[in-house]
Amino acid sequence: MAITAKELAQMCGVSRMTVHRALTDTGRINPQTKELILAKAKECGYRPDLLARGLVKRQTFYIGVVVLDVNNRYFSQLLSAIGMEARKQGYFVNITLHEQNKDMEKEQLERLVDYHVDGIILSSVNYGEEYSRFLQNLDTPIVTIGNKIAEGIPFVSIHEKDAARKATEAILGKGYGKIVFVCPPLERTDENTYVHRQRLDGFMEAVAAWEKDDVESVVIRKTSGYMERAYDELNNTGKKSAFFCSGDIFALDIMKYMSQKGKKAGEDYGIMGFDGIDILDYVTPRLNTIYNPVELVAKEAVKLLFQLMNGKADGDETIILDCELMDGETL
Repeated sequence: MAITAKELAQMCGVSRMTVHRALTDTGRINPQTKELILAKAKECGYRPDLLARGLVKRQTFYIGVVVLDVNNRYFSQLLSAIGMEARKQGYFVNITLHEQNKDMEKEQLERLVDYHVDGIILSSVNYGEEYSRFLQNLDTPIVTIGNKIAEGIPFVSIHEKDAARKATEAILGKGYGKIVFVCPPLERTDENTYVHRQRLDGFMEAVAAWEKDDVESVVIRKTSGYMERAYDELNNTGKKSAFFCSGDIFALDIMKYMSQKGKKAGEDYGIMGFDGIDILDYVTPRLNTIYNPVELVAKEAVKLLFQLMNGKADGDETIILDCELMDGETL
């Protein structure tokens, strides 16, 4: 059984305050006494009572993270990076998944608040002023990432529209006469699709500004049968065709399906993804994509959250990060 700070103090013949100074490296203490206490603590397997410390400091040393799922490697990488950054601050992470369910997301946020987490990082399926008020009434520091909820809610993301516009221009610059944008369904107005709407807007702006009139553009929603639709779009044209996917996973699905039909990316058609997820290192041919700096997004989100928790930020900050095109072999 682990010893307490009081027992450690008795063993070393010092006060509990002296033990506290030694263990937290604070205050004035004789170096030899500190060395003795640390050695005895290690020998006896002393572990601090974080719950008791939290009650004193009104902290739990936990932050909550609410995201869609872990099937998408972007979120897996994001959670890993958030966890690493939180540990640097002596914090643990409580992860919950809303699975694109609006009510579940709200329930998870309320549960995290009930457990008195010190702050929350949220990738939301909800949006709007009413939901913004709901978040503010939770009275817990919250930083949102990816999908923007409303003005005035702390937000960390990338230049989604700008990146999509540049990617579209790069594809058109390769001489493709037909470009097909593939994204999730965006028709539902009750669901937050900010990220993919921004990417679609960037695509549409680039196509509209393209000087050549003979370029054909098509948008495919990722619904049942979308890969068959992509195959049909490729075959039902005499033009050199390329796909721009609002997510690497969509692009990999299309590449797999096309390969089964005897079509090779980079030769029979062009294709570009978005996010630069880590599993692309194991895919041949290498997918052209947009690198979404997930580790930097996580770092900035955690940094901003701790600033809010410590009263060093106003509460309406927006951080937008740059991203860049990654060369591959599929255009």
